[in-house]
Amino acid sequence: PVSGVSLSAQPPGGQVALGDRLVLSCAVAAGTGPLSFSWHRGGLGTPLGTGPHLELQHIGDNDSGQYQCRVSNGDSVEDSDPLNVTVLGEWDNRGE
Repeated sequence: PVSGVSLSAQPPGGQVALGDRLVLSCAVAAGTGPLSFSWHRGGLGTPLGTGPHLELQHIGDNDSGQYQCRVSNGDSVEDSDPLNVTVLGEWDNRGE
């Protein structure tokens, strides 16, 4: 079975400045066979992408939220913990 699905973000912590690029990476600690990846935001729904990485160019306000990676090897499915992505607008980082 698939286990130990974890999510990481670049920039770290999922805090992205408006208009910047976000790359999410999905890692699997254990799992045999061909793995398939799908990416979801705010629960399940239409996948945002497939593959171990999800790249979002030119982040906008509406890209914030919780992202999850789902990994399947045909027999079992495992979801990562949700990663909270925060879009930092220019008004957020003044005076910090």
